[in-house]
Amino acid sequence: MAKVNDTESTTINLLSNGTEITGDIRSHGDIRIDGVLIGNLNTKGKVVIGNTGKVKGEVVCKNSEVSGEIEGKINVAQLLTLKISSTINGDIITNKLSIEPGARFTGNCNMSEGNEPEAEPEPEPETGQAKKENGKEE
Repeated sequence: MAKVNDTESTTINLLSNGTEITGDIRSHGDIRIDGVLIGNLNTKGKVVIGNTGKVKGEVVCKNSEVSGEIEGKINVAQLLTLKISSTINGDIITNKLSIEPGARFTGNCNMSEGNEPEAEPEPEPETGQAKKENGKEE
C-alpha cells in the first residue's frame, strides 16, 4: 500500500535574499522570507522572517518567528517570537508572544485566546430538563 504524504504540512516556500516581490501571497504551507515582500502575506502555516527579510504589509499566519523587519500589522493565531534582531512597526495580534531582549516593537499589542476561531460551546440545558449526551438522557 502506498503512503500518502500530506503536502500542506511539509510545504516550505522560500523568498531568498536579494529577491523582491510586490503583491499579495497566499499559501497553506510554511514560508521563509529572507528577501523583501511588498504586499500582504496570508498562510495557514508558519512564517519565518530571517535577518535580511523585510515585509511591508499585513501578515496573517498560524505561528511566526521574526528576525527581520515588518512594517504593518501582524496577526498570529498561536505563537509569535521576536528575535533579538527583529523590528516591528505596526500592530500585533497574537495568542502568545515571546520577545528576546533587544527586539524592537512600535505599535499596539492585543493578546487573547480569542484570536483563533473556536467552536461555539453548547448551551446549558434549561432547569428541569435532562442533559442529553450522545443521544442518551442522563
